[in-house]
Amino acid sequence: MTEPAVRVVLADDQPLVRAGLRVLMADTADIEVVGEAGTGTEAVRLARDVRPDVVVMDIRMPGMDGIEATRLITADGGATRVLVLTTFDDDDYVYGALRAGASGFLVKDMALEDILAAIHVVAAGDGLIAPSVTRRLIEEFAARPEPTPSVRRTAGGITDRECEVLTLVGRGLSNAEIAAELVITVATVKAHVARLFTKLDSRDRVQLVIIAYELGLVEPPR
Repeated sequence: MTEPAVRVVLADDQPLVRAGLRVLMADTADIEVVGEAGTGTEAVRLARDVRPDVVVMDIRMPGMDGIEATRLITADGGATRVLVLTTFDDDDYVYGALRAGASGFLVKDMALEDILAAIHVVAAGDGLIAPSVTRRLIEEFAARPEPTPSVRRTAGGITDRECEVLTLVGRGLSNAEIAAELVITVATVKAHVARLFTKLDSRDRVQLVIIAYELGLVEPPR
């Protein structure tokens, strides 16, 4: 049985960028562009009207920017995910987008194949950050001496086992690898991860990784 195409909205204030992405995606049978937006306000409206699987979101747009649009879309409670695709990988944009609820952050100079693959990853409920950004993200959290009180309070309701799972998620392990590490079933790992999503108010594994670093559960690579 053929999987349904991933339904995508393109949000970018440059018509040529949207046109280029649309043409390239037209050659991909498993991705369907169902709308285009030139502003953050239009992106939010389209996300609510057509309920796409993924919004491919630029950061800098007139009026409402991509970060605020991401916050409104992800706060809507629907299944739509946001994949930020921007020319600017400034740290403030990265952290702002991820904290707003984006499931991924890519830069426009990445290969098309990687962008298309990222759309599928995000649509499937996982998260992805461009390799060029990941190291800086880790270093920024590693530089923080202590987790903030608000983060401690947020994590106060998780069990010891959930804390173990969160630590391994933060280290980048898959569900199967976590199951092997803790000698439990993959189904049990999935249940723990699902509870972490709820307790920590996270949409995907990217946000769980951020929380693991903020809590000091994961040592940065040397």
